[in-house]
Amino acid sequence: MGFLKEFKEFAMKGNLVDIAVGFVMGAAFNKVVSSFTGGIVSPLIGLVFKADFKDLKYVIEEGTLNDAGEKVGEVAVMYGDFLTNLIDFIIVAFVMFMIVKGVNKMKKKEEPAPEAPKGPSQEELLAEIRDLLKK
Repeated sequence: MGFLKEFKEFAMKGNLVDIAVGFVMGAAFNKVVSSFTGGIVSPLIGLVFKADFKDLKYVIEEGTLNDAGEKVGEVAVMYGDFLTNLIDFIIVAFVMFMIVKGVNKMKKKEEPAPEAPKGPSQEELLAEIRDLLKK
């Protein structure tokens, strides 16, 4: 029973719940960014290249058409897809940077704990006791 209680305490800690919420929000945000890149950025960049940006590739070896009319055996470097994913990453990284920067700014700066008032040193106390004993 101790193991289950310990696990429950661990799972319900604030930090773990915050991480789980952040993970879910990040996954949803990634879909939004992918949609933005695929639906808005890629077509605009595709206008420059006169092609769908995600489909840009460098063909190393041409393929052949099979009976169904599909190209098979093509060897190509899919740099358009890579660049799309790179743009997604840059957008997500920038937004995460801005969020962390905002959260850090909103956090109250921890004030250093006030130092306890210093009392007399041991030597001073012993000297005081000595003086009192002399009287």
